[in-house]
Amino acid sequence: MGRPGLVPPQTGRRRISPRRRARRARIVQYAVLVVVVVVLASVVDWSRIGDNFFNQDAIAQIAPQIPRAFLNTVIYTLCGFAVGLSLGTLLALMKLSSVRLYRWIATVYIEFFRGIPALLVVISFGYAVPIAFGISIGSVTLKAALALGMVSAAYIAETLRAGLQAVPTGQVEAARSLGMSHGRTLVQVVIPQAFRIVLPPMTNEFILLTKDTSLVFLLGLATVQYDLTKIGRDALNNATGGLTPLFLIGACYLLITLPLGQLARYLERRGVRSR
Repeated sequence: MGRPGLVPPQTGRRRISPRRRARRARIVQYAVLVVVVVVLASVVDWSRIGDNFFNQDAIAQIAPQIPRAFLNTVIYTLCGFAVGLSLGTLLALMKLSSVRLYRWIATVYIEFFRGIPALLVVISFGYAVPIAFGISIGSVTLKAALALGMVSAAYIAETLRAGLQAVPTGQVEAARSLGMSHGRTLVQVVIPQAFRIVLPPMTNEFILLTKDTSLVFLLGLATVQYDLTKIGRDALNNATGGLTPLFLIGACYLLITLPLGQLARYLERRGVRSR
């Protein structure tokens, strides 16, 4: 029998603190990652990688066409986004309207264009729509803007609808108490605040629309109308260069999308701080 009040000494291994356990787990993960990288670097045929992804002849062949194709891609994206934003704003307001017919029309449009591939819409505007309605759309930029914009409008409408519903009702009540009409309150109070709320997801939609411009080649393009994807596809058909054209075109798309991704994260952080 030991003396009363004395705590027997602890036996066995000492417990490791959660912080030290987490640090050891990270060290093991980093070590495994380093081993994997070293193994891959030792077994890869770097000369073959260079010939297939960094072929100088293939780069020199398509480099003169890149600036114009890059500009065309940006133009198609901006025009499509302008159509999508305008139509999407109208659809969002219709979806929240008190008129049941407006809500029904907006719902049918949104569900339809979110449910079909953008590829079908582009092909329709390139070939089916002119034949069905007996019209001729001579501008490739207009075709691309309408096709991509109508698809993008369905997603933008849902994003804006969520933003409009997120505006505090107190803001609306304060504006109405000052004598502002419903329409003026909507234009000057609700819509500006909703756009501020949805800026990050709207930037993501712009990024998705930039990648969707790769479908414009289906409209049949003249040389001066080529987008980045069309340049890469034509260069890939050559016997030399391997995957270098696709690698180069992918890098050009990243020059557009990466800054937009950074902008979206910045706007998101700024929105969180302002709440």
